[in-house]
Amino acid sequence: MKNKEKELKRAAEEADAEDMAEDTETVSDMDAENAPDEEEGACDPEQAPESSPEEDADSTAAEEEGSSEEAEEAGNSKPDKKDLRIQELNDRYVRLFAEFDNFRKRTEAEKAGMFTEGEKTVLLKILPLIDNFERALQNVPEDEKDSPFTDGIEKVYRSFMDQMKALGVTAIEAVGSEFDANLHNAVMHVEDEEAGENEVVEEFQKGYMFRDKVLRYSMVKVAN
Repeated sequence: MKNKEKELKRAAEEADAEDMAEDTETVSDMDAENAPDEEEGACDPEQAPESSPEEDADSTAAEEEGSSEEAEEAGNSKPDKKDLRIQELNDRYVRLFAEFDNFRKRTEAEKAGMFTEGEKTVLLKILPLIDNFERALQNVPEDEKDSPFTDGIEKVYRSFMDQMKALGVTAIEAVGSEFDANLHNAVMHVEDEEAGENEVVEEFQKGYMFRDKVLRYSMVKVAN
């Protein structure tokens, strides 16, 4: 009896061992089926697809576009306070320099005008002296025209006129010329058949030009 029980027990143990071995093989087969195919999933570097020139160009264009967008974003960024202050001071300097330059030019023009007006004032006071010299020489008696005194007066008068000419003062032509309202001041009008139309026939007071402006108008008599 004991032998039979031992044989039955051994048979049962062997059967359990065989069942466990079959279960282990089944699990191994399932894992092998579910495992990824290394050969199919592996990527051979030599067999990797090469990129085309068009794809390279598109990639370069995309990079450049990205760089330009970054540059635009950097340009659109708010300027620094220090840069704004520098720009403000520079604008102020430019305005001040322009104002000073205008002031300098205006001051120079005013000074030049003051000198010109001063010269005209002095010359206008000298003109009556010239008129007196001319009247004196015109009224010298015939027997005294060759006298040393008359000769000395003429020399002083000529020297006077040379200095006036050097200063830019010249006499205005009047007698025999056509009346010009810009140069002459008509104080009389006469009918004269021998004279032309609007001809100056007599000068009562000589006129003078100072450079390119009238210093004193000629006082004249106009015919016809």
